[in-house]
Amino acid sequence: MESRIKIAPSLLAADFGHLADEIRRVEAAGAEYLHLDVMDGSFVPNLSFGPGLIASLRPLTKLFFDVHLMIHDPMRYITEFSRAGADGITIHYESCENQKDCLRAIRGLGCRSGIAIKPATPAFVLEPLLDELDLILVMTVEPGFGGQKFMPNTMASVETVRHMLRAQNRSAEIEVDGGITCGNADIPASHGANVLVAGSSVFHADSIPDAIRSIRTAAENAYSD
Repeated sequence: MESRIKIAPSLLAADFGHLADEIRRVEAAGAEYLHLDVMDGSFVPNLSFGPGLIASLRPLTKLFFDVHLMIHDPMRYITEFSRAGADGITIHYESCENQKDCLRAIRGLGCRSGIAIKPATPAFVLEPLLDELDLILVMTVEPGFGGQKFMPNTMASVETVRHMLRAQNRSAEIEVDGGITCGNADIPASHGANVLVAGSSVFHADSIPDAIRSIRTAAENAYSD
């Protein structure tokens, strides 16, 4: 039976000297998504990579490329990321004022559209955008750096998102990103999150298959839609 939970290892935590091997390992271990954090050093205080790296990775795997744009004015670059091989593109609510136009443009490029909110952004601001969304990402840490601790207070936003989707009879996926481990994966899942981004807890584990399996099992056992 297909899992209701999707695991999205975050490439930011991988060994960049052996990216091809790292990607093949998480794919073989059963991950559904590969989470690709794009940071511009301005919207968040860190730099990562751009469409060139994503394009070079695309032929290596059939994993869903879950591209998370932590950049200002994302409309400027969504076409490039689509061409690079993104399957889904998530923008930040806080990164622009033309969110609806961006989301429509993402769908127009044939990608799944997503929007992310920082921990301090109230989830209700997304209500006018629900028609345009395939995925909603609730950050469970402050965006910009990996290895941070999960913030339980962000579960209020996950709950709000779930209630809004139910009220409008929408079926967008709910994703969480930040500090997710097998020891806390049950928490967001119990509030309705079904896509779990995990970086260090997967790529730095002694056994990647065991790490993914443990995260999935904890989430599956607690999941509430």
